[in-house]
Amino acid sequence: MDMTGKTIMITGASRGIGAAAARVFAEAGGNVALLARSQDAIAELAGELGKQAIAIPCDVTRYNEMTSAVETTRRAFGGLDVLINNAGVIDPISLMGEADPADWAKAININVTGVFHGMRAALPLMKENGGGTVLTISSGAAHNPVEAWSHYCASKAAANMLTQCLHHEEGGNGIRAIGLSPGTVATDMQRDIKDSGVNPVSQLDWDVHIPADWPARALLWMCGPEADRFLGDEISLRDEGIRKAVGLI
Repeated sequence: MDMTGKTIMITGASRGIGAAAARVFAEAGGNVALLARSQDAIAELAGELGKQAIAIPCDVTRYNEMTSAVETTRRAFGGLDVLINNAGVIDPISLMGEADPADWAKAININVTGVFHGMRAALPLMKENGGGTVLTISSGAAHNPVEAWSHYCASKAAANMLTQCLHHEEGGNGIRAIGLSPGTVATDMQRDIKDSGVNPVSQLDWDVHIPADWPARALLWMCGPEADRFLGDEISLRDEGIRKAVGLI
């Protein structure tokens, strides 16, 4: 899909799916605003991508930083067409009876409040320009309990509901909201899961995980009309039909 003239903001853009998405969207001609707490990593990636990319240090749990990032993006590229809510954490991997409450709350703040902050900050500019697309990384954990992942399951379920609420409230105003459940992806997060040695996911062989550019390419496909049947819903990249539609297999 050609994204020439379009502007895409990506949270958690310093590595994994976020960094892969930045490369895919830039290759498709889009302008990309890279958000992450890791300033050096996004600056390096922006340098790789050239003048169509900007690096914006941002903590998604701080709403003022998200609104500032949106304004910086508007000044640089003139608007905002796509928001990709990708920032998220898997730590602390811990049983509920042993989890540190402060660490548990921190994960919820990043994985849920951070998604809301992105949506809330992007909406005024998107609506001012006639609409936009909000894509949020979800997970199969949003629908099924996983041992030692209470924070992750709960937060991804909440993020999935935020997508549904956004569609319910703003779908009639040109806002396209869709979630993407990518399955297990070969990223640093997956290494943390494996190192934990807890639950069946940590026991999976590395070669069963899909590369990060698969969900990145799926996100690009989701910006087009073929994905409109999923508005307000979640796409699973485990679905062979979706993989074929995206051109992954």
